[in-house]
Amino acid sequence: MSPESIWRWAQLKGISVIGTGDFTHPEWFKELSEKLEPAGNSLYTLKAEYRADDLPSSCRSGVDFILTAEISCIYSKNGKTRKIHSIILAPDFKSAGRINTALSKIGNLKADGRPILGLDARELLRIVLDSSPEAMLIPAHAWTPHFSVFGAVSGFDSLEECFEELTPYIAAIETGLSSDPPMNWRLSALDNITLISNSDAHSPAKIGREANILDTELSYRGVTDAVRTGNGFLGTIEFFPEEGKYHYDGHRACNVSLPPDETIRRNFLCPVCSKKVTVGVMHRVKNLADREAGFKPADAKDYYSIIPLPEIIAETLKVGVNSKKVVNEYMNLLGKLGSEFSILMDLPLDEIEKAGFPVIREAIARMRSGEVSIAPGFDGEFGKVKIFAPIEKEETKGQRMLF
Repeated sequence: MSPESIWRWAQLKGISVIGTGDFTHPEWFKELSEKLEPAGNSLYTLKAEYRADDLPSSCRSGVDFILTAEISCIYSKNGKTRKIHSIILAPDFKSAGRINTALSKIGNLKADGRPILGLDARELLRIVLDSSPEAMLIPAHAWTPHFSVFGAVSGFDSLEECFEELTPYIAAIETGLSSDPPMNWRLSALDNITLISNSDAHSPAKIGREANILDTELSYRGVTDAVRTGNGFLGTIEFFPEEGKYHYDGHRACNVSLPPDETIRRNFLCPVCSKKVTVGVMHRVKNLADREAGFKPADAKDYYSIIPLPEIIAETLKVGVNSKKVVNEYMNLLGKLGSEFSILMDLPLDEIEKAGFPVIREAIARMRSGEVSIAPGFDGEFGKVKIFAPIEKEETKGQRMLF
């Protein structure tokens, strides 16, 4: 993860604005300062001397950076240990620098890209607001059991309990990989909160697992105003939430995965070892919800559930997702058809087939219609997605294919 590789992979994925991540780390802040330059809209662009020239022409497009960081706050409040991750957006390096100066007095920013601070999340929000009126704090992966504002293990039951009188400055939450908008629609308390989705990528290839769709001015203010107001925020691109690694309850050590009702029936104990199971996102949403599943607000934004293209290719080739075969086929597809999001979401299916990818065409058709099978993720294990049955015959233009 370098500015160069983030810039390159954003284009391969089809992303036009991407977060820098980790601006609180001194070395990364220095590298960002050296390699990025103002794009004229309070966003930043990669300097020309750092840009690669090996991108497929079909994927080349403009990419702007927005200054972002993630902070882990671990502290005690109301008699309970809280562990809250938050995303910070800053409009410029000066504002980011003021945040860094304040946080460096509280903890060691050099230890990790996502620093762990003994700081109340409410006080972190105050520091962010003091740095700039345009800066934002957004609760990260809001339902993850161990490190989130609503987490079953160490979170709160409401935004107000966490942020108190500063709650009106929380305009959005990140739903995380293990939940999607319909799950969050079950809470009336979130009706005026923008539901955003980010990839939470720790490596370049994972960029774009989730993303946001905006129709607004290409600027820091354009992006943040859309998030704050919902105007120009069209919706999100989502993991199937079952694929997230905390969707179901469970106990990873015993390979036990449980839906909420089964967890309750077993008194929250693992049926193998009798230890407490980790309560997942589906269960936590159910506990806090004041609406039935299936409720949809009148002004709900659109969302699109996808499977990352490398995972689709890996299933069709029957090899691991990180294999050279998948990488080669991935670049072959992008070279012929364009960016990953274009292929997954926009490209007519017939064009995918005409380009010589009939099996990929069928897989994407099924993904777009939600015809997938998923063994839900639990207790830190990603869910397992299958598009095709173990043995399945498909005919495409007279050609028989065995899966």
